[in-house]
Amino acid sequence: MAGKQYVVIGLGRFGSSVARTLHSLGNEVLAIDSDDETIQKISESVTQAVQADATDEGTLKSLGIRNFDVAVISIGSDIQASIMATLIVKEMGVKYVIAKAQNEIHAKVLYKIGADRVVFPERDMGTRVAHNLCSANILDYIELSPDYSIMEVTALDDWTNKSLRQLGMRSKYGVNVMAIKKGKGNDINISPSADDVIEKDDILVVIGGIEELGAIERSR
Repeated sequence: MAGKQYVVIGLGRFGSSVARTLHSLGNEVLAIDSDDETIQKISESVTQAVQADATDEGTLKSLGIRNFDVAVISIGSDIQASIMATLIVKEMGVKYVIAKAQNEIHAKVLYKIGADRVVFPERDMGTRVAHNLCSANILDYIELSPDYSIMEVTALDDWTNKSLRQLGMRSKYGVNVMAIKKGKGNDINISPSADDVIEKDDILVVIGGIEELGAIERSR
């Protein structure tokens, strides 16, 4: 498990999805929103949920934001609040700040004031962002349904120089390997056979249940 500390500010659909996923992957998550009902709903799915004004520097300081590894600013339609919150957490010294943008101009402003990464909800699902934050091995993550997903994962050290038959991906991890992207080149092996051998830096495209894919992330 990554075991990092994340603060998620703004708990709309995107923010809530990020917060819940990060917490389910074994991280400490502080969720902040100005709406009390929203905080009540998410309180059992994160480490701590606090109703607060994210543009109030004093409040954020009192919550110890400066000690968090990553801040996710996912405030909805209030662009000014989004910019203020991003500026405050960056000035407090949070190492990595990822912010949600409404449009390209908003994104440019966020980058100028120090956001390390800007995402667009239409392009980046909350769960995909959360999985990418948690693991350097996870290259992409596509949620097919609440239960099943497709994930690209760099081959673990334990997998190298072993065939899919030896690894027993379905029996050990409960996932199916859809394709193998070879690390040294652009070759993609669609529908690999059981005798295909995994090499260092290969990328596997696997499909499986959310819990099963989570087990792969935690075993890296």
